[in-house]
Formats: sequence, C-alpha cells, structure tokens
Amino acid sequence: MPAAAEFGVAIPTVSRHMPIFRRCVEPDDVALLVSKCVRPDRLMSGDFLFLLTQRRLVVTHETKLLHKLRLHLNTELHHLTGVTWNADPRLGTVAFAGTAVDGIRERFLIKVSPAKQVWHVDALFTYAFRSHLRSARVGARPATAAARQPADSSAAHSSGAPAAGSASGSRQEPPTHEFATVGPR
Repeated sequence: MPAAAEFGVAIPTVSRHMPIFRRCVEPDDVALLVSKCVRPDRLMSGDFLFLLTQRRLVVTHETKLLHKLRLHLNTELHHLTGVTWNADPRLGTVAFAGTAVDGIRERFLIKVSPAKQVWHVDALFTYAFRSHLRSARVGARPATAAARQPADSSAAHSSGAPAAGSASGSRQEPPTHEFATVGPR
C-alpha cells in the first residue's frame, strides 16, 4: 500500500491490519491516507491505524498488552457529520474529528513526520471531503466563518493576545476546517 509507505507505517503493521481493511474497503476504492493515530482522550489505549479512502474512513485498534486487533470505525464519508480537522505544523500533528451515524463524536490525532507533511495530510482531507460534498445532495455546504478560527481561540482572546492575522501578531494560526454534511443518502 503506497499510502502507508508515504506516511512511514511499517509493512508488518499494515499486514496485521490488512484483513480488516479488505473486509471494509472495496477493491476499486483508492487509499488516500494510511497513518498511525491516537485518540486524544485515551492516549494509553493502544495504537490505531487510520485509513482514509475516496469513499470510506476505516480505523482499526490494536491493544497494547495483547496486540489484539479490532475494527473501531468503518463508515462511508457521506455518513460522517460535523467533520473538522486542524493541521498544526508546529507540533507535526493533524487533529481530526467527526460524528458517526451512531451519534458518537470520534476524535483522532495523527502525528506526521516530517512536520512539512502536515500540509499534505491537510490537502488529502480537503480533497476527500470536498469531493464528497460535490457528490452529496444539494444543500451540503462547507461551514464558513467558524471554520477559520484557531484551535485555541478562546485562550488567545481571554489572555489579551493578538488575534491571528492582526497587525501586532507575528504568526498566523493554522486553519481549522469544518464541513457540515447532510447524512445518509
């Protein structure tokens, strides 16, 4: 899987997760991103492998102690709602969140190395979710004003720090992307 090699996922790791991926993804669906990730709310729960294709998002989980594999999330992109991601090149991470059909908000933190690949992951998410929105029903539109707020905007505003892009600010905060979808077709 070239997408796994591009993001430094070892071949043995991909091979362990491949049977689950094959059950979930159609053979003609192209993998855009394969990366290790963690859940920010459960850092010690084991390793997750994040597979984004043109039509699906599949996340598998491997426990730390027994190395058991299980399917964590398997959904078509148009079934996800409230999808957001925030690329942070300073930390070399991309935070991804989306609400599945069952109403559970899923959050994943993808660590990217080297850090310059953060923008490549950002572009892959943009490609996957914008192309999904183009094929969705009429009425699905990307969110606008709230989508460009920095991830820690409340702290910046409450501390009196200059807002991103202001004349006295020397750096610009990374954008947060947010897409609202219309649910199952």
